[in-house]
Amino acid sequence: MRILNIQRMSTEDGPGLRTSVFFKGCPLKCTWCHNPESIPFKLDIEWIESSCISCLECIDICSNNAISVKDENIFLDKNECDLCMKCIENCPTTALKVIGRDIDADTLYKELIKDKAYFNNGGGITLSGGEVMVQTDEVLKLIKLLKKDDIHIAIDTSGYVDFTNFEKILPYIDLILYDLKLDSNNLHKEYCGVGNIVIKENLIKLNNQKKIWIRTPIIPDSTDSTENIKSLSKFLTDNNINFERWELCSFNNLCAGKYSRLNLDWAYEGKDLITELKMKELLEVAKANTTNKNIYVSGVTKLEEINE
Repeated sequence: MRILNIQRMSTEDGPGLRTSVFFKGCPLKCTWCHNPESIPFKLDIEWIESSCISCLECIDICSNNAISVKDENIFLDKNECDLCMKCIENCPTTALKVIGRDIDADTLYKELIKDKAYFNNGGGITLSGGEVMVQTDEVLKLIKLLKKDDIHIAIDTSGYVDFTNFEKILPYIDLILYDLKLDSNNLHKEYCGVGNIVIKENLIKLNNQKKIWIRTPIIPDSTDSTENIKSLSKFLTDNNINFERWELCSFNNLCAGKYSRLNLDWAYEGKDLITELKMKELLEVAKANTTNKNIYVSGVTKLEEINE
């Protein structure tokens, strides 16, 4: 399996205290993605400006001339880089860092099972992404090992995979965190790079098979319209989706530094947080248009509008 990292003591990826594993590779390319390093499956390299002493050893060691200085920053041309890792090996301050690592199911299991002691109060392990379902066959090996120890397992998915992938893992998981971003297929294509027909169809097929938490990112000028939340509510109601929880997750702009380190532009650079008042309004819209009232807001918000 190819993963990004393991996050312990998480409280936002399912019930209780959890250990979350973030997998690399995602079929979606959401313009607001908070983890842009998770989108490509291939390994990547990032430059950490605060650690760099401008010794330029990386430029000297690169045989492909893939590294240069641009606007006083180290620039990595990913079209020329062959990921030989010589620049990382020779960086004296670890300002260059590889993103992603490969690990087999047995090794990852041994690393995760160390945390079993603090799962006793309703916690467990969440497999997230990227898109964990892209690596289903290897993930299945891991899940089977964890279930032998009676670990609560959640998967966090975009739903954009062949349903046979879900069929393989359903007997071994306890909870599905399912992203529903936009009701409009055309807008989904525009903002996420793919349509949402498969995503909706898979959710309907998954209904009543496992506990489901719906998660909708509330992104400024993209998913935050009343029309979008009302339409998503109608879809859930019309299809009798039996969700245990629906979270409206407010926009987080703390990921801007990730885009900078990866030499990527971010369409939401400079965008403010969603106001608390706006989140409450969308919450009321969702509750007014669904029979299931287990709907909540999560994440940080901007308070200025309320204080005026």
